Amino acid sequence: MSSSGDARWREPTPETAFSMPWDAPLVPPFPLRFRDMSILTVCWRTDSAAIARFLPPPLEPIGDVALAHVYRMPDTDFVGEAHECNVMVGARLRRGAEVVEGGYSIGLYLDSDVGVAHGREVHGQPKKLAALRLETRGDLIVAEVERNGITILTGALPYKQVAASPEDLLGHFDFRTNINYKVIPHIDGSPAIRQLTARRLADVDITECWTGPCTVELRPNLQAPVFRLPVVEPLRGFFWRAGFTLVPGTVLHDYLAEANR
Repeated sequence: MSSSGDARWREPTPETAFSMPWDAPLVPPFPLRFRDMSILTVCWRTDSAAIARFLPPPLEPIGDVALAHVYRMPDTDFVGEAHECNVMVGARLRRGAEVVEGGYSIGLYLDSDVGVAHGREVHGQPKKLAALRLETRGDLIVAEVERNGITILTGALPYKQVAASPEDLLGHFDFRTNINYKVIPHIDGSPAIRQLTARRLADVDITECWTGPCTVELRPNLQAPVFRLPVVEPLRGFFWRAGFTLVPGTVLHDYLAEANR
């Protein structure tokens, strides 16, 4: 099938390249389709002051619950196969009469250099490389996230015991809108970009969803400080399978533009 009509597949040139190196770009352009994903979402009550500490002003916290989504992504455009963990808290931004709510990412960990670069350079997501596992061990679904040889997060859920509605996933906050603090310097070290960004997933197709009590274990690592959201009480978790499309996002707040007014 010809792909000449798709700008992503045109022969790159220095003038049209989306990222570097221009003749073999690491970061792909939009849109990106993620297919046949398996996701374990663990939820826990944490310290509301700990959540507030992570949020750059003018973001405000929503509630006192943290989520960690651990993805097994077997078929993603440009990326191939990868795993990812997105640790989120609820956040709100007030812009006059408009209010934007979503999940603010305090840390993302994955095993794909494409995913790390795309997340950091385009979205401003705080991504770092890690080793991840999401697997079934007997009658338990287990996720492990490891960085620097330390398993920073272990989550578990009984295997497919109680069916759930996809809407149940949004009980704490609507994480489909992902908010991030994007910071990129100029070559001289001065700030080039300092923004709050948001993106919302498109064409979300959830084919199954299960719930039950979950367990969450965090271990300290200063280079992956999820432990700063201590587990006060583990809540319900979810195991779900889905596909979605990653599309361009928006700038919610531009700190540098505000400072220059």
